[in-house]
Amino acid sequence: MGYQAKFRVWRGAGRPDETITATEADGALHDYEVEVNEGEVVLDVIHRLQQTQTPDLAVRWNCKAGKCGSCSAEVNGKPRLMCMTRMSTFDEAETVTVTPIRTFPLIRDLVTDVSYNYEKAREMPAFAPPPGVEPGEYRMQQVDVERSQEFRKCIECFLCQNTCHVVRDHEENKPEFSGPRLFIRAAELDMHPLDDRADRKEFAQAEQGIGYCNITKCCSEVCPEHIHITDNAIIPMKERVVDRKYDPITWLGSKIGRRKS
Repeated sequence: MGYQAKFRVWRGAGRPDETITATEADGALHDYEVEVNEGEVVLDVIHRLQQTQTPDLAVRWNCKAGKCGSCSAEVNGKPRLMCMTRMSTFDEAETVTVTPIRTFPLIRDLVTDVSYNYEKAREMPAFAPPPGVEPGEYRMQQVDVERSQEFRKCIECFLCQNTCHVVRDHEENKPEFSGPRLFIRAAELDMHPLDDRADRKEFAQAEQGIGYCNITKCCSEVCPEHIHITDNAIIPMKERVVDRKYDPITWLGSKIGRRKS
């Protein structure tokens, strides 16, 4: 059975955290009352707002099935996929506030510019097999497949990037920090027995800024695919970097091996 829900939605091209000084033209939270039916999600309500009250509301979405990652937003202050956030999780008398994800530049309303993530992805050396290995000649053990399979579930919604305080609260860190989404990519390639393109551990430390991460696990908490980003990707990579850089036995072994070669 339907009911009238109270929604508060960000409108405009100014950031929500600038509302103290922003004018109405820059952006503001607007209050709406909109019909909600049984089984609907937040994205359904946003679409109904577009259809009935605010046809110029800007929102990004595609699959509406939790697989494209397009409809990322902050619902009542928590980064979520709107298509996976059921209205039944809110009290009928509760005001549901929807604002754009905070870490990236705002374009308008609920749409942000997430190109930062693609720029960082282009910086990472691509996967490449060793020279001389032809397609079909290499066989992976199932255990090697399973190790990195979890990371391939990433839908690039960038909620982990958005909630990471290293860039969320410190814009100046963006040039040196790639963020959780790219760390799981580095871990996936580092675990792949066929990857021969680059030293992923060295790259994570020197170019991706993995040392900035202090493993608060906020990225894992918001991941809609329930990837254990911190425990299974970031911590192992940080441990390998520390072993490589600071463990005296590992350091001595690398020197001896280099001298023999």
